[in-house]
Amino acid sequence: MKTTLRKFIEKINTAAGFQGEVRYDEPMGAHTTFRVGGPADCWVRPQGEGFPDYAAALLGAARSEGVPVFILGAGANIVAADRGVRGVVLDTGAWTGFVPRGLGGEDSPGALLLSGTSVDAALEAAAGAGLSGLEFLAGMPGSIGGAVWMNARCYERSIADCLTAAEILDQAGNRIAVPCGAEDFSYKKSPFQDQDVLILGGYFALSAGREETIRGEMAAHRRDREAKGHYRFPSAGSVFKNNRAWGKPTGRIIDELGLRGLSLGGAAVAEWHGNIIINRGDACAGDIRALTGMVAARVRAALGITLEPEIRFVGEW
Repeated sequence: MKTTLRKFIEKINTAAGFQGEVRYDEPMGAHTTFRVGGPADCWVRPQGEGFPDYAAALLGAARSEGVPVFILGAGANIVAADRGVRGVVLDTGAWTGFVPRGLGGEDSPGALLLSGTSVDAALEAAAGAGLSGLEFLAGMPGSIGGAVWMNARCYERSIADCLTAAEILDQAGNRIAVPCGAEDFSYKKSPFQDQDVLILGGYFALSAGREETIRGEMAAHRRDREAKGHYRFPSAGSVFKNNRAWGKPTGRIIDELGLRGLSLGGAAVAEWHGNIIINRGDACAGDIRALTGMVAARVRAALGITLEPEIRFVGEW
């Protein structure tokens, strides 16, 4: 399989004039915020303006030949299996950029953000351009592509509130802009989760603002995240989705059942927040997945509530 995969990649890369990095048996723990995960058969990070054309060629050939491809952003909301990820991991991390123009062109308000851009880098660029509207994301690990795919949400706002269109590669390899409205999204759910497409970027409706004010709001959100312990240990932030029907946040539900500090192997429910599972330094992916299931089972047994994970478990389990 690996010999065949190597030949597949070499053929695609030669034909496409590939620029970037290719590694075989690349540890996924190096590419996720949980810092766990076994080897990807092949990890590819294309660089340069040819990324969309290369991605179209790779994805098209992979579909034809039955080669699995996993699209990787910043690895902020995933747990990669200890056995690793089969096939190709297409890393979008070098496809970065901030263009201060809306969907209507240079004179329209807003910005185009390429999918591999880290959330914080995107916000820094927006602040420097005096554009306001994304401050609620400050301090969130992850990439723009992942945030759009997940409809990232915090401080009562979601990506869908300011996203006007997504630029994608459709299944046929066409590069198109898809208009987006809030009605197309729901709580931590985007239409792209049910589509075989690659998000290349997003157009965001932003407004003019004072850089000092924008940066002040960003700093306040980062301080709040730090105070909540989001950066103390490797983690993926919130593990489970909230549900307003329960009358309280999921973290409080877990707290009230006395599950803070519950541990399994090297993974633990954070002592300071019930909805954060941490890697204490020696966790494996299996520990995190099993502990997630344990917490969900105890909540279901005690309250009849079924918790839905918002983190994704990817790879060969």
